[in-house]
Amino acid sequence: MVDTLNSLATRLHEVLVELLTKGPAVAGTRGLHDVVARATALGPDGAWLAAAGRASLGELACVQGQVEQAILHFEAAVSDGFNDCVALHIDAVRPLHRDPRFQALYRRIRITQADLDEFFWLHQEMQIMSRDAQQAAVDNMGRLDTGVSLLPQAPMPTREPNTPGVLITRIDLAAAQTALQQAVIKAEFQRSSGNTSLSLIDDIWDYPRARHDAWHADELDSRRLQAAAARAFVERPGANTMIIPCPPLGSITYPG
Repeated sequence: MVDTLNSLATRLHEVLVELLTKGPAVAGTRGLHDVVARATALGPDGAWLAAAGRASLGELACVQGQVEQAILHFEAAVSDGFNDCVALHIDAVRPLHRDPRFQALYRRIRITQADLDEFFWLHQEMQIMSRDAQQAAVDNMGRLDTGVSLLPQAPMPTREPNTPGVLITRIDLAAAQTALQQAVIKAEFQRSSGNTSLSLIDDIWDYPRARHDAWHADELDSRRLQAAAARAFVERPGANTMIIPCPPLGSITYPG
């Protein structure tokens, strides 16, 4: 069973990466429906993975303005253990807050303070990674060296969560990290290979500038690596692990 769950979690990660890189219009949602069906067939052990697929389908439905479908997906997700109340405060989902059916399903969600702390960290890290990727694109623009800069990522929390819903958002973060890293690496290899070709055919190639760019890039990479390591999640001493209702709907500010 463990191997099956791990395999299905890996499949979910792949589907989310595809959606993030290609978009639902290209990638479609067939993969998410497949994960939901396979996870549901596993019974209670696979419920959290079914919830993960349902929650992603709910978010996509919100983005596409499909209110009825979104509420149905979120209702099913909550029934299967989804409890990321932070994710339910993103801009795309906020229009549902006025719907009594969404308000009712939100009131069913239970969480611990320790898990809520991690949810905030996970979503904050998604935002930081996105900004880092954008800044890396700016920093690497016009570099003449042939080196390749990667996008460092903070280590994933290893604490034992109090509720399985935390595992869902960890997969979401891992997918976002992978998609952003792939985008950065693709752009970097294109730049590097282009510079390599030019250096071979151009007699006026600026080698001193290339060496300077390589040195500067190494310095920035070192800083990003240190910053990512410093962002590692640290559980607050004494954080409450009692199962309680989520903070009131609308009271959470999504990490910016």
